[in-house]
Amino acid sequence: MVGRESESAAVLGLTSGVLILTGEPGAGKSTLLGLAADRHQGRVLRMTGSESEANLTFAGLHQLLRPVLGETAGLSARQRSALLGAIGLEDAESHGTGRAEAEPHDIGRVGAEPCRIDSGHGGPPDRLLLGVALLTLLSDLARRSPVLVVADDLQWIDAGSLELLAFAARRIGDEPLAVLAAAREPAGEGIRGGATAPFSGFPVRTLGPLDATAAGLLLDRQPYPPTGRGRLRILDQAAGNPLALVELARANGACGADSADSAEGELLPPTDRLMRVFAADLDPLPEATRQALLLVAADERAVAGRVEALAPAEAAGLLRLTGGGHDGWRARFRHPLIRSAIYHSAPLAARRQAHRDLAALLGAEPDRRAWHLAAAADGPDEEIAAALEESAARALERGGYTAATTALERAAELSPGRRDRARRLVAAAGAAVSTGQPHWVRRLAAGAVELTDDPALSAEASLRVGQVLTLSTEHDTALSLLLRAAEDPGLRRIALASASVAGFYSGDEEYRLTVRARAQDDPWTLAVTDPTAHRSERVAAIPALVERADGDPARLISLGAMAWLLDETALAVRIFDDALHRWRLGGTLPIGLGCSAGWAYLDHGLWAQARTAAVNSNSAGAGLPHLDAAARSLEAAALALTGRTDEARTAGSAALALVDPHRSRAVAVRARWALGMAAVADGDHVGAYEQFRLLFTADGEPVHYACSFPAVAELAAAAVRTGHGAETAAIVERIADRLAEDPSPRMRILLHRARALLEPAAAEPHFAAALAEPTGGQWPFERAQLLLDHAEWLRRRHRITEARHQLNTALETFRRLGARPWIDRTQAELRAAGIESAPTSPDALTSLSPQQQHIIRLAAQGLSNREIGERLFLSPRTVGSHLYRSFPKLGVTARSQLRDLIEASSPS
Repeated sequence: MVGRESESAAVLGLTSGVLILTGEPGAGKSTLLGLAADRHQGRVLRMTGSESEANLTFAGLHQLLRPVLGETAGLSARQRSALLGAIGLEDAESHGTGRAEAEPHDIGRVGAEPCRIDSGHGGPPDRLLLGVALLTLLSDLARRSPVLVVADDLQWIDAGSLELLAFAARRIGDEPLAVLAAAREPAGEGIRGGATAPFSGFPVRTLGPLDATAAGLLLDRQPYPPTGRGRLRILDQAAGNPLALVELARANGACGADSADSAEGELLPPTDRLMRVFAADLDPLPEATRQALLLVAADERAVAGRVEALAPAEAAGLLRLTGGGHDGWRARFRHPLIRSAIYHSAPLAARRQAHRDLAALLGAEPDRRAWHLAAAADGPDEEIAAALEESAARALERGGYTAATTALERAAELSPGRRDRARRLVAAAGAAVSTGQPHWVRRLAAGAVELTDDPALSAEASLRVGQVLTLSTEHDTALSLLLRAAEDPGLRRIALASASVAGFYSGDEEYRLTVRARAQDDPWTLAVTDPTAHRSERVAAIPALVERADGDPARLISLGAMAWLLDETALAVRIFDDALHRWRLGGTLPIGLGCSAGWAYLDHGLWAQARTAAVNSNSAGAGLPHLDAAARSLEAAALALTGRTDEARTAGSAALALVDPHRSRAVAVRARWALGMAAVADGDHVGAYEQFRLLFTADGEPVHYACSFPAVAELAAAAVRTGHGAETAAIVERIADRLAEDPSPRMRILLHRARALLEPAAAEPHFAAALAEPTGGQWPFERAQLLLDHAEWLRRRHRITEARHQLNTALETFRRLGARPWIDRTQAELRAAGIESAPTSPDALTSLSPQQQHIIRLAAQGLSNREIGERLFLSPRTVGSHLYRSFPKLGVTARSQLRDLIEASSPS
């Protein structure tokens, strides 16, 4: 089950005891129960609630007992008579036949006749006697073979059956008897009270909505995976509900919604199955309530003046009314598909009239008014199209890329003229690039090209498709389209800049040289296509470029990537921090921005922020395997450095499986570097050498013109431990020759370290030169490794005092970073140097989750809980909760102490 791996493990691992699954309709509860029943190695007894039988006493018990009516020999006559009498059956044995009646009465008669077999008197059955009888029967069955009781829809199981099952469940002990149940849990009821109160106190697993990654994977596994706008609308309306995702994808595929989206705006029509599930409570409502519901389904803020009419719907649990103060009332539907079911249960004419009525009331809110007019339109209308185009411009200013794309696409549909339609489709494709939806961008661009022979529009269409394909595995196609777009003088600079990104991800030398030859004097494109040539000149240009960016986060992100590629890591981190902060203030980050920032954070020793960037960059919901692989390789690197090597190998291997390593060299090299570091952390020198050697060709050339170089020292370290020193020395010198013109301080340090390791007899000047680099503190982990290597070299030459100093300095850095394997290795060296140090744990800050570390760092800068929440999209209360839990772990009692703590833990 996609996205339910932990829940699946929980239900399959249940061999004794009780587990209750809760969640909204369609969350997958019944599917999990079915999975457990199918896999159970023993007997399965079932009880399923039904609204029509909720008031039939012991209807559920009848279902449970029916398969085992002939297996009651272990019960006393009194217990057997009580159980059979409770479900409306006579105990045949009491009439001299010697056994219970084999066939139950018709289910319609269950509970119809009062039970007269109890403690010897007439009247209602003895519930304690019944509970003991059920427990005894289940225990007898479990002694012969493990028993799983599956109870679905607890909220509709009659109270008597529910109480008996709960009575037995509380007394299971360690028998091979398990009860697995599922219940819906409306607000205020569920297993904590209300109809299913007898099951309160048992272990509960709540099936929440699927996250974006799982929802995207589930859509991809459907017969006709949706793409583009249809995909985004399904993801939005399904809100992570698995049933809704499957059903809406099926309906989308059946009607071809991607190519002919409904002209009525946002709400997809639910399938018949979903309509039955999510609109079951509509029919009994008064007509005035249904009319009011149509308006709030069309606009959740259209509540004013309708609160009284909506009260029955709120009582039925369809929605909740909130607000009523300065911001006015608002309706919150229990699930987005309830809103859709209400909306589509009304005739088309009524829906359009509702939108016209709402538009008439929204003169002061142009965005909402434009959408309602568009939903009410029954044909092309330039005035409405223009209003939507203006709304899209406002959305882009706020970072609302999906909203802008949707508005422009609808504006194109309503445009009377072909050129205006084409122009708006191209603009929509441009906005859609930032959503990371290649299929959507392609469809929009193709629609524009079909409408016009304007070369400028065609060139821009090629540009937009090429840009979004840089995030995919189709780098060849991306480069072809971008180079074609670069033939337009007005698009030349941006097209070549985008082509350089595609060339970087590809790592193909021919493409790199082609783009570089056309770049002329553009410093950014030149830096991306060849970060080793004229490096100092490129670095000197960055401050002026940052100033000219004038705070534009998109341009700052690009300049941060440029600084990172040029090995100006500290500068890159400062630029990325500023850019990402500005972008979050303006709205949602475009997809794909996090990885370059994440690698800069990793190199600078900010590993928690690197992992956060990796998580935020994951795009499985958008279906971009290249970008997903990039995020996994970054996460793998951070995990390897902290010693979580099994997880690192899983992430790194997954990254390599998502791409062709020969066509996505940047990702492949990074993933192999992470796998190599995981091997180093485990002391597997052979495995480390194998991974790092794959970053260079057979003749020693870099597999990737930029990403391979930082592995040179690790390759050398593994080589000297595996007998490959001579071969690796040749590779090191080849790299040194290639970088001889203007190497970065980082590469000078790494080359010196590599030579020192490969040439122990001549190592001292190399160690000295590497440690003398004034900017070496930008890369704290690499500097600590250098200190450790130097200390090992010194100790082996009996220069113990010097070695101890180096080791203590390295240990402090490893401890601060949380590099557990290197902490252990350094402590071993200290013991060999005659110092019995106490076991050292990683810095307390590294024990926090990545999000908690980020919150602590922002709090140390003086930001309030509200300001931190705005940056990280958390509530102030959540921020405060994280701080409250983090302070004791850090040994601080006040925010004023955080600055010193962070300064002590930060790279120099």
